[in-house]
Amino acid sequence: MRIALFEPDIPQNTGNILRLGACLGVPVDIIEPCGFPLSDRGLKRAGLDYLTIAAMHRFDSWEAYLENLDAKARLILMTTASAEPYQDFEYREGDVLLMGRESAGVPTHVHDRADARLFIPMAPGARSLNVSSACAMVTGEALRQLSAFPAVT
Repeated sequence: MRIALFEPDIPQNTGNILRLGACLGVPVDIIEPCGFPLSDRGLKRAGLDYLTIAAMHRFDSWEAYLENLDAKARLILMTTASAEPYQDFEYREGDVLLMGRESAGVPTHVHDRADARLFIPMAPGARSLNVSSACAMVTGEALRQLSAFPAVT
């Protein structure tokens, strides 16, 4: 499994997700352009020393990302524009959990390319969760279903 961030624009969220990936052994793909330099202080502060052990891969564009995507991988987009709850979805090894930009989600062509679109059920009146919180919830559920959490040593 992998996490992919589409053109992230808040460095602290990206740092949190890189830390999540490092702690859970899940690689994180950054699809640029980002709304900040990847050397940003906020990114480093949120990621702490985990950034040195995070498996991060950078891609110059959505097109470059697709060119390098494993042909068997399913793109699982987290979006408020879905009718399928994330906890009812059956995850598979090799899935890519795709998170959109904090400010705008993903454009239509990215939405259309996704193999599945999922949402997180929320209380009435709530609009959305922080992307790093949403990513942690979905990653945890996928790892739980696949019995793929790192082994306790």
